[in-house]
Amino acid sequence: MRKLSVLLLGLMAAVAPAAAQTSSALPSFLLRANPADAPFIAARHNLTIVSQVTDASGVTMYLVTPVVDNPGLATELNGDLAVMAFERNHVVGIPESIRPRLMQSTAAILEALPDRTIVPYYGRSVWRGYANQPAAVLINTPAVHALPVTGGGVVAIIDTGIDVNHPALVGAFVPGYDFVRQQATVTSDLAGVSQSTAAILEAQVVGEPFRAALVNQSTAAILEQSTAAILEASGLPAAFGHGTMVAGLVRLVAPTARIMPLTAFAPDGSGDVFNVVRAIYYAVDHGANVINMSFSLADWSAELVRAVNYANEHDVICVASAGNNGEETLVFPSAFRHVVGVGSSNNLDLRSTFSNFGNGLVYLAAPGESLITPFPAGRYAAVSGTSFSAALVSGAAALIEQVKPGIEPTNAQEALSCAKRIGQDMGSGRLDLLSALLRALK
Repeated sequence: MRKLSVLLLGLMAAVAPAAAQTSSALPSFLLRANPADAPFIAARHNLTIVSQVTDASGVTMYLVTPVVDNPGLATELNGDLAVMAFERNHVVGIPESIRPRLMQSTAAILEALPDRTIVPYYGRSVWRGYANQPAAVLINTPAVHALPVTGGGVVAIIDTGIDVNHPALVGAFVPGYDFVRQQATVTSDLAGVSQSTAAILEAQVVGEPFRAALVNQSTAAILEQSTAAILEASGLPAAFGHGTMVAGLVRLVAPTARIMPLTAFAPDGSGDVFNVVRAIYYAVDHGANVINMSFSLADWSAELVRAVNYANEHDVICVASAGNNGEETLVFPSAFRHVVGVGSSNNLDLRSTFSNFGNGLVYLAAPGESLITPFPAGRYAAVSGTSFSAALVSGAAALIEQVKPGIEPTNAQEALSCAKRIGQDMGSGRLDLLSALLRALK
């Protein structure tokens, strides 16, 4: 397999004196060209080359910004014969940073956690309410673990930062990369809040009653009463803890799989196609078997398609969330042909009202309402959203990877399609781990 090299190379602007005019408000673009041509293209069109990714064919995708605003730039570049492809570097978002709201009251969330006893869970110490939650039983998690099938391979999670020291997750990781901070060390989202807020979260108040604090749209963190009151008043970034919570649900289903943390989003849920594409290439080239993509893009991106196709060609199973607008629509990468698009269902096997739907988008459903999962600073939270449904399916893919190492993605998708039918607009139905494994073994 030829490697894709991710090169973080800052090049000088084609016209150096004009660089001072560059505004952060100017859009960025993705330009595909041969490396020998790129500096001349930049000079012709007054562009600054910021960074790049070189693929196995020797063609490079460049992140470029115009030195000054140029409304006619797309027309110019489309007419340049040295330019192989050109598109806007679209914004990509974490769907839970906008919708949904939690489907239960905070009181109901606490009632669902009557026992916060610490119990062993495949080498980790976790809350009993997390390990034995209803959604895990519904998809037959205990039954497959008893076989025993508990997960194999590496699941790459492209998301916000992950708390790699959380007791439920510690020791589960292979090296990853932070594409936001351009560093090999992956940090928790605690690094994205003030020191005082981080200190409040990290402080454990012994003996104080717990309550569920609505810290953002889709998350109720289970905290001591005094801590909850402070954080509810101040709030947290819209996607704070998202990567940690996704990782916790992958590990709930596949507790012996390894996790590759790839940070491509800030704690507020903001990201872009360039960092996502780099993360996909990194995951494939560093041994991932599954890629979890709990994010969505409203606009088609040819570069994102190329990256997903590269993963598929190297037998990497791609899973993505379908989004939380409650609409029959298309979002990407969930709607791509080589991606398992995942919608949300509730514990009564009904489509969640917030979940996007439609068989052009949703291949499979999984529980996605008030799931209990690890939260930064050693905490736990209740969450709702298709991002978390996707995490359960990525865990399922890791189970399949254990029993059929190197399985082709199309065969993995066929196995996952052995699900419980829950309606005409939710693809193959609700995830059933036991049925999926039995199909994979045939």
